[in-house]
Amino acid sequence: MEPHLGPEAAALRHGWPALLLWVSVLSCSFSLPASSPPSLVPQARTSYNFGRTFLGLDKCNACIGTSICKKFFKEEIRSDNWLASHLGLPPDFLLSYPANYSDDSKIWRPVEILRLVSKYQNEISDRRICASASAPKSCSIEHVLRKTERFQKWLQAKRLTPDLVQGLASPLLRCPSQRLLDRVVRRYAEVVDAGSIFMDHFTDRDKLRLLYTLAVNSHPILLQIFPGAEGWPLPKYLGSCGRFVVSTSTRPLQEFYNAPPDQAADLAYQLLGVLESLRSNDLNYFFYFTHIDAGMFGVFNNGHLFIRDASAVGVIDKQEGSQEATGAGENKDIFSCLVSGCQAQLPSCDSISEKQNLVLVCQKLLPRLLQGRFPSPVQDDIDWALAQCGDATRPDPEALGAASQLKDILRPLRTCDSRFAYRYPDCKYNDKF
Repeated sequence: MEPHLGPEAAALRHGWPALLLWVSVLSCSFSLPASSPPSLVPQARTSYNFGRTFLGLDKCNACIGTSICKKFFKEEIRSDNWLASHLGLPPDFLLSYPANYSDDSKIWRPVEILRLVSKYQNEISDRRICASASAPKSCSIEHVLRKTERFQKWLQAKRLTPDLVQGLASPLLRCPSQRLLDRVVRRYAEVVDAGSIFMDHFTDRDKLRLLYTLAVNSHPILLQIFPGAEGWPLPKYLGSCGRFVVSTSTRPLQEFYNAPPDQAADLAYQLLGVLESLRSNDLNYFFYFTHIDAGMFGVFNNGHLFIRDASAVGVIDKQEGSQEATGAGENKDIFSCLVSGCQAQLPSCDSISEKQNLVLVCQKLLPRLLQGRFPSPVQDDIDWALAQCGDATRPDPEALGAASQLKDILRPLRTCDSRFAYRYPDCKYNDKF
C-alpha cells in the first residue's frame, strides 16, 4: 500500500467515488482523521462510521469483504444512538460496546462489539510493526506483515501445520495438534467454501487475516471452531476483523455477585458444569484457562451462563496428542509480539493439570457468588467444598470430587421459575433441569 493520504487528497488523486473511498481506500496507517469534509464525502451511515473510527475498519484493507465489515455497511449492526448523543462519540478506550443486530431488519437482537486488545495495546502494536521494518512512525501495516518470513511460509503452505504457528503468543496454539489446526481451517468462517482442511481456497489476504487474528487474539477463532450451536459454552460468532469481534450479548458474571441465593446457586451450578464440559467432551479436547476473572464469563437474558471471553483458553488434544512448541524463542517474530512483550512465556502443556480450571474458579469466582448467602449447615458444607476444590496442593481426584459434592449441594438450592428461561418450564416436569 502507499503511504497515508488524507481522504480528500486520495479522492482527488484517484478520482474514485466518495462511497468507495469511504470503504476501501483508507490505508493501514494508524493516524487517520476521524471524519472528512461534507463537501467531498456524502452523509455516511453512522454505524459504519463508528466501526471505521473506533473499531479499526480503516486500519487495513484486509477488513474489506469480511462478514463483519459487510454487516456494518449494510446496517445489519446498528449503533446510531452512540453518534446521536449530545455527548458525541463514546470514549474510545472502552473494551466493549452494546449494539443491535438483525439479518432481516425486522427482529433485532442485542450484541456486543468487543475489542480484542485495548486502544493502548493497538498503538503499541502498530509501533512495533513499523519498527520491525525500520519504518517511520506511521506505515502500511499490511505491507510490513506481508514481507515477513512467517507470512511467506504461509503463502506457500497448502495446510496449516504446527510449525507455521510456533512462537505465537496465543494459548490456543501453545501445543496444537494437527487435528486442531485442521479444525481451524475447516471452520474458518471468513472464506468462501469453508469445509476443507487444505488452504487452496484461501486468498493471500485470507491467510493474512487468519494469521493476524491468531496472533492478536484467538477468541474469534474459538467461537467459530467450537460453536454454541453444537453445545459448546460459547456465544454465537457474528463476525470479526483485525482487532474486534461481534458476538451475542451477555451480562458479565460480576453483575450477579449480589444476586438472590437461588440465582447465585444456579450460576455456580452452571459454572461447574461448564468446567466439566471443558475437561470431558465427545471430541476429547481438554480446554484450560491460563488465568480467570469474572469478566470471562457472561449470562444471557435467559439465564444461561457461557464463556464470554475465550482469549485465555488453551486446548490440549487428548486424542491425538499435542506438539508442544520446542525452541519457541527461535520462532518468535513480529507476530509473536503484537499484544505482549516478546519475552512473554506460556506454561508447558505438560504442567497443566485436570484440576487447574477448577482451582482457579473455586479460588476467584465461586466465593464471590456463594459465601455468606445460605443458612447453616448448608453454608458450612458449601464453604468446606470451596476450600477443598480451591486447594492447589490437593491431588486432582480430591479437587474434582469436592466439585462434584458442591454440585450436589447446589442442585436443590436452585428454583424453577421463568427467571431461568434456559431450563423453564422443562424443570417443572424433569429433574434433569
